[in-house]
Order: sequence, then C-alpha cells, then structure tokens
Amino acid sequence: MQSSITNTAKRYGWAMIVLHWLIGAIFIGQFVLGFVMMRIESQRTAFELIQLHKSLGFLLLGLIILRVAWRLGNQAPALPPSVGALERRTAPLAHFALYAFQVALPLSGWALVSVSTLEIPTMPFNLFVMPDLPLAESDAAESFWTAAHWYLAYAGIALVVLHIAAALRHHFWLRDSVLMRMITPSSDQE
Repeated sequence: MQSSITNTAKRYGWAMIVLHWLIGAIFIGQFVLGFVMMRIESQRTAFELIQLHKSLGFLLLGLIILRVAWRLGNQAPALPPSVGALERRTAPLAHFALYAFQVALPLSGWALVSVSTLEIPTMPFNLFVMPDLPLAESDAAESFWTAAHWYLAYAGIALVVLHIAAALRHHFWLRDSVLMRMITPSSDQE
C-alpha cells in the first residue's frame, strides 16, 4: 500500500498533512518568537529576532496560500459518524476562521512594517528586499497596525488552542479518526 499525496474520502494525503503540521509549528513558533522579541533587553538580539519573525511571517503567508489553494482543489475527508450535527456545522466555520487569521496575521505584520517611519527594509531570510504595501507611513498608522497585529495574534493563538483541544477531544474522548487522519496519510487503495 503506497501513501497518496492527495486526500481521499477518509484521510488527508501527504501534501495536506505536511502543510498542516508545518504551518501549525510556524504559527505557534511565531507567537512565541513575537512574545520573546518584544521583551528582550538586547537591542541587537531583538532586531535579529524581529527580522527572523518577519521572514517566517512571509513564509507562513506563502504556505497558507498554498494550503488554501490545495484545499480548494482536494476534497476534505468526511467527518466520522460520531460527529454530531452541531459540530458538523461549526467545524467548517472554525477551519475558515483559522485560515482567515493565518492570512490576516502576516498581512497585518506586512502592513505594520510598510507604514513604519523607521523605513527598515524587510529582507526575508536575507534573500531579497520585500516591497512595502502601498500604505502611507505615519506614527498613527504604525500604532493602528501594531494593535491590529497584536490582537490578531492573540485571537489566532486562541483559535489554535481551541483547534488542538477539539483534536484531542476527538482522539481521547470520542475515540474517532479525526486526529489520526491528519497524522497517517491516505493510500492509493482508499
């Protein structure tokens, strides 16, 4: 039995599994990195961490766009019979919210660096200069986007915690296949 890159009616394929866990790790790591970089005393280290945070933010944005595109082109596995009617209606909304926050958060960071009066160029992984968004620079705009980025980060991490809790509930309490289908890929025989 050979694993499949695409989803089947019962399980996710390798592409979605890899994107899911990679995006999840970067998203959680970005939250931790953002928390640390704003509280570190060394300005040099803080600057380097901010540059890493921006680089990972652009990587996250690219990966989530790829994931959404892949999701639109591939069926999602059906939920097991143990999932109730209310959860069947709310699960797609929760996933949409996760996608929306994972797109909005890096975009708000990009907007933040674009309006900054410091005019520090953004160079993802020191490979190229990322152009700023066409937004006017000002202290007021920087304050707005700083607050937006902060609120989106905390709301996004709350959604991730809810997502993890739901997956663990399915695995340990309901004992269904919801979590395992995002760990074990589909096969060509399914």
